[in-house]
Amino acid sequence: MDRFTKEALLGAYQKGERGFSAINLAGLHLFEADLRQINLQGSCLDESYMPYGNLSLANLRGASLVRAQLGDINFYGADLSEAVLVGADLGRADLRGANLSQANLEGANLSGADLRQASLIKANLTGVNLSGAKLEGANLANANLNRCNLFRAVGADLTDSCCDRTTILPNGYNYGF
Repeated sequence: MDRFTKEALLGAYQKGERGFSAINLAGLHLFEADLRQINLQGSCLDESYMPYGNLSLANLRGASLVRAQLGDINFYGADLSEAVLVGADLGRADLRGANLSQANLEGANLSGADLRQASLIKANLTGVNLSGAKLEGANLANANLNRCNLFRAVGADLTDSCCDRTTILPNGYNYGF
């Protein structure tokens, strides 16, 4: 996996390159970076710092973003399917229409995140903080929500998801729904 510097990535992106599959960006600081429609499929962005960035319509399928700082980031319509976001901070992130199918978000922070119309099919949301998240139209079919905090989350349809007694349910839900 090739190691990229911030300067090399941003320089190539500004010249019109969008394909950066399977590269190493671990620990990179990309505060407010505008990388719309970038292809980072299978790349390593572990412990990267990218708050307030714009990765709308990006391809991050199978990427690793373990403990990445992604607060207030724009992932509108992005493909994060099969991505590893264990312990990542996605507080207040815009994930409208994003594909997070089969993603591993164990222990991630998604408080206040906008997940309207997002696909979270078979996603691992064990121990995730979704307090105050917007979930209208989000597909949570077969998603693991054990130990998940959905306090004050709105629009959640938990019908086909996997919850247990450790799940903090949003207002209006009872165990055994």
